[in-house]
Amino acid sequence: MSVVASRQAAGIPGITPTEEKDGNLPDIVKSGSLHEFLVNLHEGYGPVVSFWFGRRLVVSLGTVDALRQHINPNKTSDPFETMLKSLLRYQSDGGNVNENHMRKKLYESGVTNSLQSNFALLLKLSEELLDKWLSYPDSQHVPLCQHMLGFAMKSVTQMVMGSTFEDDQEVIHFQKNHGTVWSEIGKGFLDGSLDKSITRKRQYEDALMQLEYILKKIIKERKGRNFSQHVFIDSLVQGNLNDQQILEDSMIFSLASCIITAKLCTWAICFLTTSEEVQKKLYEEIDQVLGKDPITPEKIEQLRYCRQVLCETVRTAKLTPVSARLQDIEGKVDKFIIPRETLVLYALGVVLQDPSTWPLPHKFDPDRFDDKSVMKTFSLLGFSGTQECPELRFAYMVTTVLLSVLVRRLHLLSVEGQVIETKYELVTSSKEEAWITVSKRY
Repeated sequence: MSVVASRQAAGIPGITPTEEKDGNLPDIVKSGSLHEFLVNLHEGYGPVVSFWFGRRLVVSLGTVDALRQHINPNKTSDPFETMLKSLLRYQSDGGNVNENHMRKKLYESGVTNSLQSNFALLLKLSEELLDKWLSYPDSQHVPLCQHMLGFAMKSVTQMVMGSTFEDDQEVIHFQKNHGTVWSEIGKGFLDGSLDKSITRKRQYEDALMQLEYILKKIIKERKGRNFSQHVFIDSLVQGNLNDQQILEDSMIFSLASCIITAKLCTWAICFLTTSEEVQKKLYEEIDQVLGKDPITPEKIEQLRYCRQVLCETVRTAKLTPVSARLQDIEGKVDKFIIPRETLVLYALGVVLQDPSTWPLPHKFDPDRFDDKSVMKTFSLLGFSGTQECPELRFAYMVTTVLLSVLVRRLHLLSVEGQVIETKYELVTSSKEEAWITVSKRY
């Protein structure tokens, strides 16, 4: 016991390790997820708390104010990607500030160019989904999660990696491996269960290898050649990155974009089905901005209310409830010193439901984003503006196009009596399939 007792966390309130080797992992597993564990921890100990991942001290920040003191605007590495990198056992960026800055620029132009260049494709895939839904009888239950995952996989793989994925079989193959890798990143690493099961570990490593193989092949194909469609990987290939960096960056971007896009689409539609007012207002905006014309990249900017709906979706669903940064030099938040090399978690799920920042936090209310200061807080958290993670920016665009196509022609309706329970991993999803019904507007 004495060893454990001596592992006090530099005076930061929180809990001591439950187990010598695993630290507080058993407590995290018992809570159901890292997010739910952090909710309890912050409720009990305040905005700055500490616990142990195995033998490693972790500090979690759970209010806007604590984050504001910690977030360094010169930091260009993305906290969500930092977390993914360490989970995939990739080398964390460790690059110098200039290099990180350059990669951020590459990412930004990659997102912008791939959306511009593939806009027609995105519209076509959205319209295909619309046609499918229009063909259903009014009372037909639509499996929303399944359809959104399929749509996201199809659109994101083609926009990130190119024409290989025009072939549905390739998409299905990618989706299967993606599912294996993602479910382990989501839970297996965080609860330590992956290392305890040889079969699961082998399946995970095999799936990751297959994804890397596909990416390596595509990177090789796109090097030194000009394609009419510019895809995200092209921007990385044209930057000054070595092959391993291109591989890791494109792996992280494609893994995260697929899942963030799928879940943003799913939650946005879920919330629209439960809020008739919001849906009506969104329809009116789409009608007013687009008239009878299809959406264009320029028109996206004018869909202000749609953007508010998506921001409020991210907030209400707590879309990415946790991100992380490594404390590279000793830091201070409130009166607490955070030692160098400490893993610092941003408990975004806790912050997004903090009633002192968001009045009536459990209400889905896009109008709250009318307020400039609310938007400012949201950007500070990395969900908008210059700090926005590129995968989320990508997802906002894709979801906007899809909603502009669906809401214009359909009423989206919830299924009576359905209660949607939430599963909190790196990206939040529903525990079971979410069903909706649709009826035609005209």
